[in-house]
Amino acid sequence: MKTIAIIGAGPAGLMAAEMLSQSNFHVTVYDAMPSAGRKFLMAGKGGMNISHAEDFSTFVSRYGSRQTNLAPYLNAFTPTDLREWLSDLGIETFVGSSGRIFPKEMKAAPLLRAWLQRLRANGVQFSMRHRWLGWQNNDTKKWVFDTPNGEKIVTADAVILALGGGSWARLGSTGEWVSILREQSVKVETLQPSNCGFNVAWRDYFKQRFAGQPLKNVRVHFNDFQQKGEIMITEHGIEGGLIYAASSRIRDEIVKNGTATIHLDLFPDKTTEALMARLNQPRGKSSTAQFWRKQLGLDGVKAGLVREILDVDALNSVELVCQTLKALSLRLLAPRPIDEAISSAGGVSFTALNGDLKCEQLTNVFCAGEMLDWEAPTGGYLLTACLATGRAAGLGVLNWLESGEILRPEAESNH
Repeated sequence: MKTIAIIGAGPAGLMAAEMLSQSNFHVTVYDAMPSAGRKFLMAGKGGMNISHAEDFSTFVSRYGSRQTNLAPYLNAFTPTDLREWLSDLGIETFVGSSGRIFPKEMKAAPLLRAWLQRLRANGVQFSMRHRWLGWQNNDTKKWVFDTPNGEKIVTADAVILALGGGSWARLGSTGEWVSILREQSVKVETLQPSNCGFNVAWRDYFKQRFAGQPLKNVRVHFNDFQQKGEIMITEHGIEGGLIYAASSRIRDEIVKNGTATIHLDLFPDKTTEALMARLNQPRGKSSTAQFWRKQLGLDGVKAGLVREILDVDALNSVELVCQTLKALSLRLLAPRPIDEAISSAGGVSFTALNGDLKCEQLTNVFCAGEMLDWEAPTGGYLLTACLATGRAAGLGVLNWLESGEILRPEAESNH
């Protein structure tokens, strides 16, 4: 019986196992962590967003510069297909007002539990606490794992790597595989933070007073990016869904020029003229803070941010204050460390893989999930692409093994 090793028990690895689970092959999933799907469970704590129900062409466009690479896999496993697959698993879903797709229970744990139960029932084996170290003496047929009982050598007819990116290392995505694959001349683009926060040089008073507070109903402008939503002030800078949506653009600008400047519209539903009309009213004996609050409802973190940006003299200029409220310039110095990011960019280049996600440099190795060189915003896009590429890698292994590309023992003896 042919043996297949899947290294990584996240969504991509589990979906690859799903595709192989009813074959006549022996399938084992290996993972360094004590249990499967650790990052998947963490991502689902605040509500398990599994995909997005927008127009499919728009959906695919969310993958930016890698949409062409991912399109075949997403076309073969669309958000609609994903919902049907979940329904077959006993997990019903719904579309929220934002277009995001959620399980009705809003949690990841029931989904993962049902999935693992089905995989085990279909014969998939799991070897946890198995951390892949590379190959024995560079022999890519002999896979070395660190286990609680010491090093273990595993051989397999085909291997699917689904090792994740470089974020949330404590949950298993360490990125240690990068150097291992590069030593075998596999092209791997450097891992970078994605869906991440950024550093801002706040003054001590501002960060002590406002770290942890949200900036609600603001619009971010950065080059061709414009979007309204919410930002979170942190001790180190800014983060939140609105920043994550622009993070790849901001990160690339910082790489190119050293810093990136975004502009915040703190009153996206009012014009500059409307704001000026309110602040040009007689102030009487009101302090600046009282007047701002009375005329505009400007207080708290938004008022603090204006004071952080403008000097004392500028605060007395209605024109400058209103211009700042509509286009507050914020210089971002660097992305937060990759381990804090929701996901990562970079990874195994698509040029190193064929259409079945088989690695051209390694005889029997396929790759899937976040360890491939792509990125996407939050909103279900990350999970959908991990599942779609995991599915493609699993089917790729089936096609490869069933095509007879592996030399049979009698054929090998003739060489």
